[in-house]
Amino acid sequence: MDNLAPLHDCAPDTAVHRREVLEGLRRTPKELPSKLFYDAAGSKLFDQICELEEYYPTRTELGIMSRSVGEMVALLGDDCLLIEYGSGSSQKTHVLLDAWSGLAGYVPVDISKQHLWQSAQRIAAEYPQLPVLPVAADYTQSFTLPDFDKPISHRVVYFPGSTIGNFKHEAAQAFLGQIAELVGESGGLLIGVDLKKDPVVLHAAYNDALGITAAFNLNMLTHLNRAVGSDFDVDAFRHRAIYNEVEGRIEMHLVSEKAQVVAVAGEQIAFEEGEWIWTESSYKYTLAEFESLAGAVGWRVEQVWTDENKLFSVQYLSL
Repeated sequence: MDNLAPLHDCAPDTAVHRREVLEGLRRTPKELPSKLFYDAAGSKLFDQICELEEYYPTRTELGIMSRSVGEMVALLGDDCLLIEYGSGSSQKTHVLLDAWSGLAGYVPVDISKQHLWQSAQRIAAEYPQLPVLPVAADYTQSFTLPDFDKPISHRVVYFPGSTIGNFKHEAAQAFLGQIAELVGESGGLLIGVDLKKDPVVLHAAYNDALGITAAFNLNMLTHLNRAVGSDFDVDAFRHRAIYNEVEGRIEMHLVSEKAQVVAVAGEQIAFEEGEWIWTESSYKYTLAEFESLAGAVGWRVEQVWTDENKLFSVQYLSL
């Protein structure tokens, strides 16, 4: 496909993963970065989560996008380079691409190379006039964009889903500041932000009846066994997700079912029975809270779209 560029590989090497994992497992409580969910198997499991009845964010965000995409495209403007963080299956991106004939190019960014390349191939085949430039990278860290010789008017980062909630508040501000540096003075950010709501709804979304979220959480250990040379016994851990109402966040843990010692990259990591690894936080916001968070690093909220039940929001920010 002439419109598909070679993979631009900025993905971190194994040594970086190994250091992050060991640093996290030495902490109290133990912690692992949520980006480690997304090997090929984890990416596929997350796609399955997005189809679950209990998991409201995906279908709610898709509904918002479908109803308001015309307004979004008008704000985003023509000759824009769209950079999608955590592109995954790019399901929501199709809504934008179908309505946006003036887009200059599309840059999907994902840490899972295999999943990214498959998704980029599909997009390139479905939109043959659109330049597609896939980037394998950890988007929480600085990375370079591929060369692009077509004129562009501005850059916009598209960050769908509720992934901004995975960052603690200070880290979220730093991350939003990093995006501002990437897009530059005339750039923008189209972002999904999950809203505060009934804790019963939140609990169900992260503890689905089919156990897909549990499998997704536990797959992180399988990924680590392969990626950094650990010997986690996946059956010796269980999934737990709770809503911390004081902090306004879902917390996902992997709980050790017994006292055990795990070898990780040549180091022995001891677990007590009931001890847990913190694998993800998912902060929920009011609209005012997120506006304040983003405003602290220079972003202005230009427009907000929500569903009728105020479960979720899609927001366009400018600098």
